[in-house]
Amino acid sequence: MQIQPRQQLLDIWRSTARLSFVDGEWLFGGRDGANSISDAEQLLCIMAPATEIPLFRLDNPNVAERDVLDALDALGTHVQVPQRLVRALAKYLERYTEEDGTPIFSGDTYFASGEPGAEIEPAQRRLDVVDSFSVSITLMLATIGFTRIFRQVVTRPDLLGEVSALEQAASKRLTAAMVGLLRSFAVNVFSSEDDFGQELIRMVNQDRRPTRQVVEELRNALREINARLRDDVTIGSGTAENGEFDLPDRLFECGWSWGIVKDAPQIDTSDVGVQRPGLAQNAPYMYFTAVALDAIQALSSERTRLLGLLDEAQLRLAQSLQLRFELTRSYWAAIAEFGQARWPLEDLPWRTVDGVEADYFTLLVSGMTMQNQIAVRAPATDLSRVAAVLEEVANRSRITRRSTEREPALDVHHPGLRFDLVGSEAAGGPPLAWTAADISPLLLRRTLTLAGLLPDGTAYSRLIDLADELWRHVDSRSLTGGLTDGLWDQPAGAYPQLDVKYTEVSWYYTKRVVDCLVTAARIINEPPLRSELLVAMAADLLIEAEHLYDRERLNNSTHSGDALATELNQIGIDLERARARRRERPGVAVAVAQDVLRRLDRLSAARQATRGTM
Repeated sequence: MQIQPRQQLLDIWRSTARLSFVDGEWLFGGRDGANSISDAEQLLCIMAPATEIPLFRLDNPNVAERDVLDALDALGTHVQVPQRLVRALAKYLERYTEEDGTPIFSGDTYFASGEPGAEIEPAQRRLDVVDSFSVSITLMLATIGFTRIFRQVVTRPDLLGEVSALEQAASKRLTAAMVGLLRSFAVNVFSSEDDFGQELIRMVNQDRRPTRQVVEELRNALREINARLRDDVTIGSGTAENGEFDLPDRLFECGWSWGIVKDAPQIDTSDVGVQRPGLAQNAPYMYFTAVALDAIQALSSERTRLLGLLDEAQLRLAQSLQLRFELTRSYWAAIAEFGQARWPLEDLPWRTVDGVEADYFTLLVSGMTMQNQIAVRAPATDLSRVAAVLEEVANRSRITRRSTEREPALDVHHPGLRFDLVGSEAAGGPPLAWTAADISPLLLRRTLTLAGLLPDGTAYSRLIDLADELWRHVDSRSLTGGLTDGLWDQPAGAYPQLDVKYTEVSWYYTKRVVDCLVTAARIINEPPLRSELLVAMAADLLIEAEHLYDRERLNNSTHSGDALATELNQIGIDLERARARRRERPGVAVAVAQDVLRRLDRLSAARQATRGTM
């Protein structure tokens, strides 16, 4: 693997600290301006590695690695680094909290006008958006986990008060973000005969069978999801009314809308401030569904459970979100893998029910399919089919295939895929739009994740080769020179034909590169793939080595000398080590056994030569 996450993350930390901490203050803002999402992404460039990779931990200065602290020397000494991070996090929470205590989850400067030249109204900029709920969950979990450990080494009463206040404020924002996600869940029910239904059937009907048969089979495949949506989704949004699910020609889709769904009921929970009314269309958006699922996964992660980061009220909210996670993941996997021949997922590009098609959507659905395959322990053949889809997306989006001119395929990289936020016009002003331009780091992250799941060495190697190509592409897009050196994003670095030149950092893109590096570090830290062939080979070699070792001990005199006794003793230790490693690391066991066999052969030859001269 060409990716070197330790060094690359340290370089990102060094540049982030220099750029963000000036004259004793943490400064927010980047290329896209300051907002609740970008500022959280900026903090996560440091907080994500610090809380997800043990080597990068900062919550206990006494055990932090030297090079890790050196990378953040712009923040001060090893004692000052965690203190200043506490104050930067507290500043973020204060910045995005109303005077009445209501957390702010607005898209603000990330919103764009859906009508060229039309001015966005201030009320529209204040609209809540799912991306802010999701990134807040990730940042607040990191913050609470950080404070739980840091508090144990704090001795100053005033600093202990700051840490406690930060944890309390972070917990409140976490609860509010979870409530926001629950109120943003959408279920779109439609007839198989209307435009939405026809688009869905066209997508899943890869065998070109009669429509009525496809509808019946699709409803049967979604029967359990249908039932749980009706019976188990009891709080927040996402329930179908008037028995629509039961009509024989009805199909549906589920996931997350762009913001709080129109008419979403309020949720009875601990004080999270005002629960604002929703305006968003009651229909899922691929992009927001994917980011919501990633955030919900963090709520049920091993770290979250071990550190007890959620209180009782949050655990109840997390259970409701987990239910939606499972239903959504299962739904999109069922759609993506529907049929007996070619999967709809393999028919690129993915086409949504409103008729929009893009390779980026294929990548998003691939991620949800992978999440479901992990849950159901799908066979390696299914995982390999998703791997082939990722390779095709890389080709079609001109990442692994050369592009010599300005062509439409480059638009997904710059300016990105833009889609309208239906319902946003109700706040006054033009319809708002959202832009997604993260196909390269998202594809790299999905590729690394899938590589870590494949048991077959050949398939693993193929995906690692793809990851290396993707990393070269991403690395070529880093900014060079000045304070932003080593941060992102410069699309022209990979595509010189793009007439664009940036000097400011995009925290949106940089945070996603950090996510890739964190994923790479996790893959590297996991045990290597076990080859059954190597396991069998190690067993055979050890049988022979142990037999020869026993024979040497039998045939050598006790008066043969200390050197021989020492050598035989060391060989015994090495054989024991090889036996212990045989299952976990068979390649190591093979190497040790081969070395032992060579040494035993030399001893045997020396013994025979000695006896021949007597």
